Amino acid sequence: MPSPKISGPKLWRDNSFFSVPALISAAGWERAQVPAISSSSEVLTYGELQRRAKKLMNSLLSAGVRRDVPVGVLLNRSPSFVAAGLAVLMAGGAYVPLDPAYPVERIDFMLKDAGVQTGITDRHCRQFSKMEGVTWLDVDDPGSHSLRQIEPEEPGAHDLAYLVYTSGSTGRPKGVQIEHSALLNLVNWHIHAFGVSATDRASQYASVGFDAAVWEIWPYLVAGASLFMIDDSIRNNAPALRDWLKDNRISIAFAPTPIAEQLIQLEWPKDVVLRVLLTGGDKLHRDPPSSLPFKFVNNYGPTEATVVATSGEVHSTGDLVGPSIGRPIRNVIVRILDDRMQPVPEGVPGEIYVGGEGLARGYVNRELTAQAFVASPFAEDEGRLYKTGDIGFYMPGGEIAFVGRNDDQIKIRGFRIEPNEIVAALNKHPAVQSSAVKAVGSFEDKKLVAYIVPVSEKSPGATELLAFLRGLLPEYMVPTLFVRCDVLPMTANGKVDRSALPDPAASNILRDAAFDSPQTQYQRKLLSILKRLLKVEDISLGDNFFLLGGHSLLGAQLIVEVKKSFGVELALIDLFDNGTVIAIAERVEQLSQGKCFESEAA
Repeated sequence: MPSPKISGPKLWRDNSFFSVPALISAAGWERAQVPAISSSSEVLTYGELQRRAKKLMNSLLSAGVRRDVPVGVLLNRSPSFVAAGLAVLMAGGAYVPLDPAYPVERIDFMLKDAGVQTGITDRHCRQFSKMEGVTWLDVDDPGSHSLRQIEPEEPGAHDLAYLVYTSGSTGRPKGVQIEHSALLNLVNWHIHAFGVSATDRASQYASVGFDAAVWEIWPYLVAGASLFMIDDSIRNNAPALRDWLKDNRISIAFAPTPIAEQLIQLEWPKDVVLRVLLTGGDKLHRDPPSSLPFKFVNNYGPTEATVVATSGEVHSTGDLVGPSIGRPIRNVIVRILDDRMQPVPEGVPGEIYVGGEGLARGYVNRELTAQAFVASPFAEDEGRLYKTGDIGFYMPGGEIAFVGRNDDQIKIRGFRIEPNEIVAALNKHPAVQSSAVKAVGSFEDKKLVAYIVPVSEKSPGATELLAFLRGLLPEYMVPTLFVRCDVLPMTANGKVDRSALPDPAASNILRDAAFDSPQTQYQRKLLSILKRLLKVEDISLGDNFFLLGGHSLLGAQLIVEVKKSFGVELALIDLFDNGTVIAIAERVEQLSQGKCFESEAA
């Protein structure tokens, strides 16, 4: 007998509508002196947050921002970013988060695609956009606004709250439009599900360009809790992050799947304040140990369903199926259907469809909206369903297990990546005739590999390609290996056959330097660390850390290993600026100032 649809209990139903900014204002009314959001360099109380947001709001209103109008927010992860986002919501507009770490070309595409005419930035981040026709307000000094006070219109349930961009299968990022009703549903569910109150101290991990930041910020401010931003230097270092959570007495935290899996394997004191660790973004491979002194909750949801669609606590079961993604959150509908859009029985894989109050309005200026958001064939009042492209099945008891994808989309370290967007960027290089991209390796060692057919016999250098792509794509979308091909294998219907692409090998990987012998103790020791960390034996002094398979998580581990072996503190920026082995060794020697270090035991 086919399993029915699964939908969360409708615990929040009310004829009235209160927007998120109105609820934050109400929560902070009696907490004006209480810290609302803190970072290592800045603290905003609820009173200060409201004052800064209101000043920005008045300037936005004077600039013509009204309900449904998109406003770019080009700021680093900081209390100022939150104040700017709140100001946009208060003005009735929809904030568009723009990560300054993205290439200028990508930021400007988002601004143009979203139709942004007004934005908020600061003196440092302003340089990361060359877009003309955008009026930028300084978050620290928005300027004088009209003497005639303009009263903002309270946003309606179906006005836009925010617009966030994801990797696009067409070769360009696509903007997802989220309405206030969907955001409010997420906020209300989260507060109820995890018992969030004004006494909670929550952490903030996600970069501003990812929708997980939406989930980490607004529920806690609505509840009157205190939000603490995690320093970039420790976000990818699990032991340091654990210590930070303990030292800051964080009671509820989120970490993406790869980091969360490391956190649950660490030792925790029984009296730790942390009571809930939330995770999501990738397939969870490990159950928590039974001794874990807090709840561990796995969450699933595409950006198009307002961050979270299903959620469930993960227990130590030893089940071979693996941890589930739980059940739908309230007011959200989840169906698992076959290729005829018919329900599948328990245990049979099918495509996951999501509907209900968390559903996005659609994409910006995209015909893809009609393809991805389809009318439900089951009930008129069910409205639309979003085709996630994810495969799952019903487990005994009604929970859902996540299997994988039904297309080429890749998830690496929690990031959603469309290979075609990387291919489109690669093919812009004048020395590249054609290319393909796929993921190679197991969960923790998964790497993005680019396959290059050069225009001539001389292939472009790997470092040249790396630098070129960094000017077009965010760091998480830049391949870590480049493989030369004379021709790309094709399927019978004329598409690239990714399954037939060769595995990376010493004979086909593009490298810029021949193997040479280390000359100093710093080079010898660093090579030893890198071989162990990257699981690569043939490493040249001229090889780039990222082109050897390194990424930000391994970079954090390298920083820990360097600190342990040399007693000095590298920064991730040292790896990004010039990540060759010889340059890293020179930086370590510079920081060491010639002092001796312990040799590795034989």
